[in-house]
Amino acid sequence: MNPLPHRVKLVDVGPRDGLQNEKQPVPAAVKIELVHRLQAAGLKEIEVTSYVSPKWVPQMADNHEVMQGIQRRQGVRYSVLTPNLKGFEASLADRPDEIVVFGAASEAFSQKNINCSIAESIERFAPVVEAAKAKGIAVRGAMSCTVGCPYEGDVPPSRVEYLAGLMKGIGVEHVGVADTIGVGTPKKVQAAFDATLKHYDIDSVSGHFHDTYGQAVGNTLAALEMGVWQFDASVAGLGGCPYAKGATGNVATEDVVYLLHGMGIDTGIDLDALIDAGAYISEQLGRPTNSRVARAVLAKRKA
Repeated sequence: MNPLPHRVKLVDVGPRDGLQNEKQPVPAAVKIELVHRLQAAGLKEIEVTSYVSPKWVPQMADNHEVMQGIQRRQGVRYSVLTPNLKGFEASLADRPDEIVVFGAASEAFSQKNINCSIAESIERFAPVVEAAKAKGIAVRGAMSCTVGCPYEGDVPPSRVEYLAGLMKGIGVEHVGVADTIGVGTPKKVQAAFDATLKHYDIDSVSGHFHDTYGQAVGNTLAALEMGVWQFDASVAGLGGCPYAKGATGNVATEDVVYLLHGMGIDTGIDLDALIDAGAYISEQLGRPTNSRVARAVLAKRKA
């Protein structure tokens, strides 16, 4: 076991990953307000939107409006998902600080999600990574299904190592180890990180956990014990996966912050302000927050 990190960096993916599967349109003004509330709560990394075909992800069709409407704060990094060169070129007018490309450790998931093999997906992303680097834009890679796949079941660490090697080969600077369907347990998650660390150092990896089976906070702790200090999370536990039946939302940012602060680990985030941001977007969506911590705090406030 490595020493626990003294500080953790969190990327809130709620505005993009969290809202992309909402069936009802979420107004751009609401998305902009959510970003403003997140950065006011102390978030320094926010995944805002994606540049994909509105035919496939209509919820993100307002990407330009959202990015142009944000009042940027110094020291905050705004990232966007760009699945291909066309998407990357469309994003340039909005000046993203970082782009995200993605690949799956499962061949079946890759085929279902983006209609190509893992190797073909990496070939597709290579020119995107090259173009981003030429513009001085950071590149992050999301590695999905690193412990389990809705079509293949368990995903062995060897497949994770393979994907991480491909990502490294095209120049991706940082990769996220994602439990896309939330089936991971601590030992499985640690094995996925061990596989990734054969190609990346500990400062270039992050965790991205879903809470389908209630394991996301435990998996976060397991990653922390390995020295991992960067994580994705989603305010109010928003999100899911359209290609993973039954997959619930990302781990709630509020729950991760509560864990970290309880362990004496600094995040730079005001938990009460973050809970308010989660309550805001939950109210806009017309449903309760998925964050256990937020539900407890909000109930206490009313008492």
